[in-house]
Formats: sequence, C-alpha cells, structure tokens
Amino acid sequence: MQRARRLARQLSRRTRDPLPSEGSVSKARRKLSFVASDTADAQAAAAGLRETYGEVGLANADVIVALGGDGLMLQTLHQVMPHGIPVYGMNFGSVGFLMNHFARADLLDRLEVALPTEIYPLSMEVVDRSGNRQKALALNEVSIFRGTYQAAKLQILVDGETRLDELVCDGVLLSTPAGSTAYNLSAHGPILPIDSPLLALTPISPFRPRRWRGAILNNRAVVTFRTREAEKRPVNAVADNVEFQNVLDVTVREDRQSGVTLLFDPGTSLEERILIEQFRY
Repeated sequence: MQRARRLARQLSRRTRDPLPSEGSVSKARRKLSFVASDTADAQAAAAGLRETYGEVGLANADVIVALGGDGLMLQTLHQVMPHGIPVYGMNFGSVGFLMNHFARADLLDRLEVALPTEIYPLSMEVVDRSGNRQKALALNEVSIFRGTYQAAKLQILVDGETRLDELVCDGVLLSTPAGSTAYNLSAHGPILPIDSPLLALTPISPFRPRRWRGAILNNRAVVTFRTREAEKRPVNAVADNVEFQNVLDVTVREDRQSGVTLLFDPGTSLEERILIEQFRY
C-alpha cells in the first residue's frame, strides 16, 4: 500500500513538472566563448554578453561569438580551425560582410536557428631563396606581390603544366569563393558562389600580357607560381595575414581537411550576401 502511494506521488510530480523540450535542453547546455575587437563598443558588448550568458574557455565551447569586423572574424576562424567550433559573428566593424547584426537579447534563440556555412582554406607552400620551405593557410586568398619598385615576373603552372609563361605585374592572387568578394573583387576578379567548386585566379595590375584578366579554375587544381629574375625582382607571398619574403616557388591547393563553419541569421546567409554583391555594380 505504501509503495503504491509513493508511485502515485512520483507520477503526480512528473505530470506537474514535464521534461523540458529538446530545444530548451540544447539551449541550456550550449556553452559560449566570446572574442571581441579592441574597440570600446565591442569590449563593452562582450562584457554584457558574458554577464548574461556566461562563458567557457575556447576548448570547451560549443559556439564562438565574435564581436568586431571582418578582420576579427578572419582571425577567429584561423584560431578555431583546429578545434572545429562554429563561429557566430556580430558586427562592430565598418563592413561586416561576415557578421550578423548585434543584439544582446535572444542570443540563444538566434543560435538555435542560425544557418551554417562551411568554407575551406587554401594551403600555401613556399620555397624561398635560402631553400627554406614554409606553409600557411588562407581562407580568403593567397597573394603574390612584387617586393620592390620593379614589377614581378611570374610563371604560372596549373597541375604541373605551364599556362602562362611570363606574367609581368604588381602581383597575382588565387581566391576561394568566400574570399572572392574581398581583395579579388577589388582587383576586378569574378565573384564565385559560396558553394561552387571553383577558385579565382586574378592578376593585380598586369603589364604583360596587358589584356589577361585571369582564369576560373576547378577547386582540385594545384597552382604553382615561379619567380623569374628573383634577385632583381624579389617577390613576397601572403596567405591572408601571413607573409613570406623573397620566395621562389609558391604552390597552392585547396585543403578539404581544414574547414571552418560560420553561422548566419536566417535570410542573411553567406550565399545570399554573395548573390546580392553581384548586382551592386
């Protein structure tokens, strides 16, 4: 009899206090880490979000929330790349192409419905004039620049075959779809859909051949840039914000093992933003 009464009381409690929904469980368990640019507004916003939502270290976070501009987002994506943690940005910069609008309220609800976009970096390997080999990753583009007042002379190979024997220029870049609206677009390169299996090869101020406007390549292509007259015309190579000087050979390919995930509010996906950018001329 007593056992029956205990069971009845337990059933009554379960009826009065139902289990939380799946959404509320996931929100309650979501662990956030915040990063912010050095501006006063971004730092103040980050402090307020930490107070409201709490914070864990990067290694234990489910989502990184980045407050700043596109530069901070790029820096954060490089930082989290080995950890596979998605990043949700809120704009405190000038352009904010990779960011969502800022609001302190309802952050957990926004994260629940945020749309993921995965992007992949380019892997750059350089050989300099001393014979040293070094590597870096680029989420936007790999750029080759002249190192002095003299134009660079570059040979361009695609999958081991020479496609342009000599390009005389200020530089040349190879861009991912995610980076095609950045420096690539400023250099008059094509805008690539974010999910396209393509890379944009774009010259920077070409002198010879003057009419060459670049190429669109398959993302499986391996592109090699070889410096000519290296002592007279030194060349530097840059992967996003990592620069190597006095390079002889630069080999670039897409790295499908090192993707990163960005989160966007519904209706403002990276795919939609890139599409809109094509009609802003």
